[in-house]
Amino acid sequence: MILLFKTGDLLYHFWITLFETLSGFAIGGLLGLVLGILIAQFPLVERTMYPFMVAFQSIPKIAIAPIIIIWAGYGLESKIIITALISFFPLMVNTVAGLQATSSEYSDMLTSFTATKWQIFKMVKFPMALPFIFAGLDMAGVMSVIGAIVGEFVGAKAGLGYVILYRQFQLDMPGVFAVLILLSLLGISIHLVISSLQKKIVFWEKQTK
Repeated sequence: MILLFKTGDLLYHFWITLFETLSGFAIGGLLGLVLGILIAQFPLVERTMYPFMVAFQSIPKIAIAPIIIIWAGYGLESKIIITALISFFPLMVNTVAGLQATSSEYSDMLTSFTATKWQIFKMVKFPMALPFIFAGLDMAGVMSVIGAIVGEFVGAKAGLGYVILYRQFQLDMPGVFAVLILLSLLGISIHLVISSLQKKIVFWEKQTK
C-alpha cells in the first residue's frame, strides 16, 4: 500500500472514489430524508409511494447499474447516481420508523395547546426521530462506499473499484488487499464522523440512558 501511495496512483483513484461516495451519500441521504418525512407525515404518500420504494429496493442494483452507465456515461455522474440509489433507502426507512415511533402523548399535549401540525413535527416528532435518522445515516454512509465500488466495477476509467479489477487481472493480490484495506478505512471514517455528529446533536440521548 505504501508503495502504491508513493507513486501517487492509488491516491488519485482514492480521491475519485471518495468524491463519488460523498456526493452519492449526500444526494441519496437528502432524498431518503425528504421521502421518509413525506411518507411518515402524509398517509396518502405512504399508500402510494412506499410500496414502489420497497419494490425498487428489492431490485439488485448491480442489475440496473449497466443501464445507468449507458444512460449517464462512464464518468462520475453514473457512479454518483448508483451510490445515491443504494444509500437512500436505509435513511428513508429509519426516518419513517423514527417519525412513526413518536409517542402520541406529546403530540396530544401540543394539540391541546392549539399547536399546528408543523409545530408538532418541529418540536416533537423530528427531534425524537433523530436517533433513528442517525442510525439510517450510519448505514447509508457505509453502503455509499459499496455503491461507488459497484458502479466502478460495472464501468469506470478510474477509482478504487477500477484499481481492484486491474490488480486482479494482473494477479496482484497484495495490491487488491491494499485497496480493500483502504476501502475499509474509508467506511470506518464515515462511521466515526456520523457517530461524532450524533453525540453532539442528539446530546439528550446519552443523558436519558
